[in-house]
This record gives sequence, C-alpha cells and structure tokens, in this order.
Amino acid sequence: MNLITPSIFFFFFFFFLCNSSPSHSPQTTASTDKLALLHFKSLLTDPTNSLFSWNSSLHFCQWERVDCSITGRVTTLELTSLQLAGPISPSICNLTFLKSLELTDNNLIGAIPAEIDRLSNLVNLTLKLNYLTGEIPAIIVRCSKLQFVNLRSNLFIGEIPREIGLMSNLQSIDFTDNKLVGSIPESIGKLANLQTLLMERNKFTGELPPSFFNLSLLSNVHLGFNNLEGTLPSSMFVTLPYIKHFLLTSNHFHGSIPASVSNASYLIELDLSRNGFSGIIPSKLGNSQYLWWVLLYSNQLEANEVSDWDFMESLANCSYLKTLKLFDNKLGGVLPTYLANLSSGITEISIAQNQIAGNLPAEIGNLVDLTIFEADNNLLIGSLPPSIGRLKSLHRLTLQGNKFNGQIPDSLSNLFDLNQLYLQNNMFGGSIPSSFGKLESLQELDLSWNRFSGEIPKEMLSLRYLSVHLDLSNNMFTGSLPGEIGNLEYLKSFATANNKLSGEIPSSLGNCLSIEYLFLQGNSFQGAIPQSLSNLKGLRKLDLSHNNLDQNIPMFLGNFYMLQLLNLSFNELKGEVPANGVFKNSYAVSLYGNKQLCGGDNKLHLPLCDHEHSSSSKGKKHLKLALKIVIPVIGTLLCLSFGIFNFIILCRAKRKQKKPSFNPVEGQFKRTSYAELIKATDQFSSSNLIGVGSFGSVYKGIIEPGETIIAVKVLNLEREGALNSFMAECKALRDIRHRNLVKLLTVCSSIDFSGNSFMALVLQYMPNGSLDQWLHQRGSIAETNMLSFLQRLSIAIDVASALDYLHNLGHAPIVHCDLKPSNVLLDEEMSAHLGDFGLAKILLDIDENQAASIGIKGTIGYVPPCEFSNTLKYGMGSKSSPQGDVYSYGIMLLELFTGRRPTDEIFKHDLSLRDYAESSDIDNLVEIIDPCLISEAQNRDLDSRFDILKELKCLDSVIKIGLLCSLDDPKQRMEVVDVISQLNVIRKTLENILNL
Repeated sequence: MNLITPSIFFFFFFFFLCNSSPSHSPQTTASTDKLALLHFKSLLTDPTNSLFSWNSSLHFCQWERVDCSITGRVTTLELTSLQLAGPISPSICNLTFLKSLELTDNNLIGAIPAEIDRLSNLVNLTLKLNYLTGEIPAIIVRCSKLQFVNLRSNLFIGEIPREIGLMSNLQSIDFTDNKLVGSIPESIGKLANLQTLLMERNKFTGELPPSFFNLSLLSNVHLGFNNLEGTLPSSMFVTLPYIKHFLLTSNHFHGSIPASVSNASYLIELDLSRNGFSGIIPSKLGNSQYLWWVLLYSNQLEANEVSDWDFMESLANCSYLKTLKLFDNKLGGVLPTYLANLSSGITEISIAQNQIAGNLPAEIGNLVDLTIFEADNNLLIGSLPPSIGRLKSLHRLTLQGNKFNGQIPDSLSNLFDLNQLYLQNNMFGGSIPSSFGKLESLQELDLSWNRFSGEIPKEMLSLRYLSVHLDLSNNMFTGSLPGEIGNLEYLKSFATANNKLSGEIPSSLGNCLSIEYLFLQGNSFQGAIPQSLSNLKGLRKLDLSHNNLDQNIPMFLGNFYMLQLLNLSFNELKGEVPANGVFKNSYAVSLYGNKQLCGGDNKLHLPLCDHEHSSSSKGKKHLKLALKIVIPVIGTLLCLSFGIFNFIILCRAKRKQKKPSFNPVEGQFKRTSYAELIKATDQFSSSNLIGVGSFGSVYKGIIEPGETIIAVKVLNLEREGALNSFMAECKALRDIRHRNLVKLLTVCSSIDFSGNSFMALVLQYMPNGSLDQWLHQRGSIAETNMLSFLQRLSIAIDVASALDYLHNLGHAPIVHCDLKPSNVLLDEEMSAHLGDFGLAKILLDIDENQAASIGIKGTIGYVPPCEFSNTLKYGMGSKSSPQGDVYSYGIMLLELFTGRRPTDEIFKHDLSLRDYAESSDIDNLVEIIDPCLISEAQNRDLDSRFDILKELKCLDSVIKIGLLCSLDDPKQRMEVVDVISQLNVIRKTLENILNL
C-alpha cells in the first residue's frame, strides 16, 4: 500500500496540472478561444475577406492563419498585411495559450488592450505598421516569457515602462518610428538576453543609463534621430563585444569615441554622425574584418599629428568597407597615403570640409569601384595624380576650395560615368584638354577661380548632357566664345565672367533655350547683343557688363518677365532703353557707364529720346484702329462657340446610361451594397457632403457594425473617364499598405434603386479634411487653427514617405500622377495621408511602346513640363514617371510654406510659383513665406536672435528642397529618400530650437 499511494498521488497531480488553466484566467477553455477569436473579428473591417473561414462550419483550429497545440488551444495568430481595420479586442487576451501574435501591416487603431498581461505564454508580440495609439501599458512587463516585441511605425506616446527589466527573456525590442518620450529606463540593463534594440525616430531624451553598457549580448543598436545626450564609456566595446550595428546619428552625444572599438571584432556598421564627438579617431577603428559602413561626419573630430591618422591604416585591412564619411569635422594634418590602400571595393569616400593638408595619394586610382569622392574645402596641394583616370565608376568628384595646381591630367577624360566635377577655387593652370569632350555623362562642371588659359575647347561645349551648371569664370581664357556653345540646349547656368574673351557674342547662344543664368561680364565682347537671345525667355539673371558692346539694347529684354537682374553697365550701348519688364525696376537693372542711352523708365534718370513724344501718339492711334477691327470679330466668334456648346450639351442629354459589361473589381475587395451605403450616408444627404472631385462626390458616413466613420466616394459615371478612374484606383490600392496612404476599406459595384449602375469606393475617413482646406479655404476647419511650421514639416515628411513607398517599396512601382494639397488628407493626429489614385499608374503595367494619351494627366500647376527624356515625361501627352511625382511634390512643398497656389493670380507673364520661391534668399525670406508662419514666429518667445536665425535657415532649407524637387530636368530632381532624410534633419533642428 505504501508503494501504490505515491503513484496514485502523482497520477492525480499531473492530471490536475495538465487540465488546469493559468491562474490569471481559471475559466478559459477551448471554447473560450473560439469566442475570443470571433469577438476579435467582430470589431474589425475585413476588406479582403481574409477571415472568411472564421465561422462555425470549421473547427477554429482550422481557420486561416490560426495554429493550435495538440491539446486544441490557440498558440499562433498571424494576420499580416490583410488591411484589417479597427481596434484590437480585449478578448484576444483570453487566448491564454497564445505564444505568437503577429498583426503586422494593417490599419489597427486604438490602444494595446490593458489585459495584455493575461497572455502569460506570449513569446512574440509584433504589431508594427499600424495606427495604434496610447502608451505602452506598464502591465506588459508581466508577460515574462516575451522574447520579441515589435511596435515599429505606430503612434505610441508616453515613456517606456520603467519596470521593463522584469521581462528577462527579451531578445529583441523595436520601437522605431513612434512618438515615445522620456529617458531609457535604468532597468533595461537587466535584460541580459537582449540582442536587438531599435528605437530610432522617437523623442527620447537624457543619457543612456550605465546599466545599458552591461548588455553583453547586444548586437544591433539603432538609437538615431532622438534627443539623447551624454558620453560613451571608454570600455563600451569591451562590455558589448558582439556589437554589429551601432547607430546613434542625429543626437547630442559628445566626448571621445571609445578606444575600445578595437575590441568590436564583429562590427559592421558604425554611425555616430551629426553629434558632438571630439578628440581623435581611435587608431584601431578598423579591427573588425566585417566593417562595411563608417559614418563619423558632422562632429568635432580632430587630427593634427601623423599618428592621429593611424585609424586610416587600420581601415585598409577592412576588405568589405564600402562607405567612409568623415566630412564636416576638424581633421587636420597631412592626408596619409593609406587612403589609397582602402578596399578596392569601397564606393564612397568623403573627407570634405576639414583642414586636411598634403597631396592626394599617387595611387588613388587603386579604388576602382569608387563612385563618390569628396575632398573639397580643405588645404590640399599639388597636382592631380594621373591614376585618378582609373576611377572609371566615379560619378561625383568635388575638389573645390583647395590649393591644387598644375594642369588637369588627360587621364581625367577616362571617367566616362562622371556626372559632377567641381574644381573651382584652386590654382590649376594651363589649357583645358580637348579630351574633356569624352566626358559624355557630365551634367555639372565648375572650373572657376583658377588660372586656366588658352581657348575654350570646342569639344567641351558639345557635351549634350551638360545641363545644370558650367562655370569657367575668373580664369585667363582667350579667343572667342566658340559657336558650339549652342549645343548645350539644356544648360541652365553658364558663366565665363572675368576672362579675356573677345569677338562677338555668338548668335548660337540663342539655341540654349534652358538657360536661366548667363554671366559674360568682364571680357572684351563687342558688337551687338544677338537678336537670337530673344529665344531665352527663361532668363532670370543676365550680366553683360564690362565689355565693349556698342549697339542698341534689344527691346525683347523688356519682355523677359522672369528676368530678375540685368547688368549692362560699362559698355558702349546707345539708343532707346525699353520701358517695360525689368527696366521698370531700377534696383534690378544697371546701365551705368553707357553714355549714349536715352528714354526708359523715369527712375533710370536717362535723358529723353528725340522721337519719344511722337512715337507715343502714333502708338495710340494704331491701338484704336486695331480695337475697331478686332472687337466685332471676337463677338462673332463667341456667338458661334456658344451655339456649338449648346448643341453638344443637348446631344449628351439624350444619351442613355449604359451598365458596365464587366465587373472591374472582381476578386480584389469585399464589396458592400448600395443599400448599406444609402443608410450610412443618410441617402447621400447634402449635409454629409465633404468634397467634390473630378469624377465624383465624397460623403461622410457611419457604417455598422461598430459605428465606423467612413468616407464614400461616389463615381459620376456620366463623366468621361470616371470608370477608368475607378479601375485605376482599385488596381493601385489593391496591394499597397502604408501608414501615409488613405486606405480603401471596401468597394461597391452595384445597381441603385432606379436600375442605374452605381460605383463607389469606401475609404478611411479623415476628420481634419484636406491640406488644401487648411492652406486656402477660409471658413473651413482651418479658420482659427493655422498650420504651424512643425506641422507643415511633418506633413511634408508624411507625403514624401508615402511617395517613397509607392515608388520604391511596394510590390510594383506606382506613380500617383496627381499629387496636390486637395489629395493630401489629415487624420485626427494631423498625420498626412495621400489619397485619390484615380490617375495612378503601375509602371510594370505600362506598355513602353504605347502612344501617350492626349491631354494633361494631373492638375494644372502641379504637372511637370514636357521633359527631354522620352522615358520620363508625363506632362502634356507624356508618360508617367516617379520623377513626375517628385516635381509635383516640390511644387506642393513650395505651396505648403509660401501659402500660394501655383495658379495664384500673381503668377502671370511666365512667372511661376517656383520662380517666386527661387527669387528669395535667407535675407528676404519673409517676403515670400506664408504670413501665418510669420505670425507664429512673432507670437513665439524664442531665447535669442540666434534661434530666430536658425529657424529662418530651416525655412530656407525647406524652400531649397522644393526647388530641387521641381527642377525642369527630371534627372536632376532629388530622390525621395534624400528628401525624407533632409526634412527629418530640419525637423530635428526645429524641435531643438523650440525645446520640444
């Protein structure tokens, strides 16, 4: 009996353990799991019908994306990228056997359920890419088995729970791209198993707690774009020996880079840029054979002695090194020859904006994969080594602002892929090699402020892609300006000022139709200003001063309405001065030193011409005669046009509406019924009308279950193109999911109560309306609540992020084709969402051989001009491209900060919003920016005048981004990823100014 009793005891003991539930919820059973899942589903909108199998016909363990244990309890719930919308039901916390909960990339809103601690078996919690709000519940620390927590790209606020150290099993935390604040808790040092900590783009402050540096298993640390400060312990890489990725960019760290980096033998990426690190760079920086990325730019790092550059020798051992950026520091001393011994696979080196002396290494040509080399604004001397011609992958070479001398080596002409070459402000001499004509990819070339002599090579003026900038000023060029200058028909800026050129200005210069800036002053040009220059209607600045021009001023210069500066002083010009255009502005035109000029505007104080009065009276007579002839003709034409218009209207009215012979949304979205939408919008009541667009009207509605507020876009099928717009929007939105895109919840393709075809899109509702309303529509929601500078920046970043996703990160590249403020909608948090994909194009679906459709694709003012690249244009009868979206974005960015539409009435006579913005600099910025921003600044109590200047610099930087995005040449426009990066830096700076 004594031997049997223990067996019976243990039998019942294990029976009890196997059949008991966790202590948190003793009532949970398998049926509880089913009810929990059904309630979870009931609160969600499921536009793709992904949860169709969740019904009573199947056991819940057989439902899609649900996994169970052998005992019939739910252990895994994986609902990724299903477009699910709505809150996370607290009932999910009844799944007490759940080990993995993945709800990535949906439209979930609201907070994490407060009952999350009941998921005591949870190992993986992944909620990234949603719209979840509120604070991270402190009670989550009771989920002690959690190993992976990913809350990236949501809207969480508040602080990290102070007791996070209780979650001792955590291996990975990702809180990137939220709105979290406060310091990093000291208790984080108790997470002994932590390997990955990703918390970029939040608002964390304070120093890293000392305990952080005891997390010996840490491998990946991303803390960039916060407000963290303090120093790094000297022994950091001893206590964190397994670090692979250590990224602290754009914070406020200072002090030395820990010398213990020599112990980081697994290091792959090191990014300490945009901080305040000082001292020398550790000599053993390159001890890791895996090192790939080293970004130390924009700090206070120094090098004075030869030994201070020892780190370069250690980097020469890093065979995987691709990027080395050291620009904008205080590095001095002599550039070591070790630079040429870096990995032959390195693609980018920047040592610009330092105080580095010495020569470029003779064997720099060993770096055969180099695409970017920047050494500008240093103290470098000597001639360029001939081996530089071996860098055949080079796209950008900037050596300006040094003391280089000698002739340019012929080998430089081997750089066939070179786009940008900046050699200005040096002491180069001799003639320009004619072999420069081989640099067929060159777009920007600056040789100004050197000692070049001889004639300007004709070959150099035949570079057809030289489209941005050519500056040969302040040299000693002789001879005439070659007629081949006319080959540069896409060139925007051309300067040969202050040379020894002579002869006449070539008439072929009139072929350069894209020129906006033309500087030929300080030479010995003679004769007339060529009549062919009348073709250059885009000229903004023209300087022909200090030459020997001796004919009349051509009248066409007065018709250049974009001309902002005209300097014709110190020539021998004669005759009558035009009285219109730029000649009306005495501050914009200079005519000094031309003694035989007369007439013009009174402000120029020139003597009257002899014939001036008689010419004026004759002109009035001719005008009266012309009006007598033209007015009757115009009246007749108007009457005829009106009759034709009425005839067309009558014909259209007789057409009967036809039902579509196909279902344009079959298999794409779960459809809703016409009756449901009638009920949701109160029969499409005018009181619910929130917008009218090109192809239909948008109504606010409330749909059951859940009383979800929606926006219903009803298509006007009588409007030509409406059906195509409906198809395009469904196709574009089918596979895209991003937090800054308006979500398509469901569609309706049905018959209304009168038997007519009815089509509608049901969209995510945006309570704060459109950006256009906030900028322009008085009496709207924006009447008393103006957009602040910071809000505008955030909106700009949101829209750019949406474009980046469409162009680069989705299943296929998508071009929006109609980017403008009325298509940017704002949610309750004032986050921006890009909508209206009625003109969108999926690039993989475009037949490259198809003829471009006739008419403008997009909206006047935002559509890019017809561009010279056949594959990039989509303006008037042209093809779609991401670069076209970037142009529209640039115009919208300028509108966002100037408060003026591109179609504003002030933009007449070829003046545009872009011209208006480009005319400003930081000194007169207040003249063009939105007055609301000025009022905001006046009402703000900034600490110092220095802060005001910094804020103006932020504004100026934003305007420059808008200008770079809206360049005529699509190849020169900024990349969206660069826009996002630069705007984030500006926002960070502004937040620091405002102490946010």
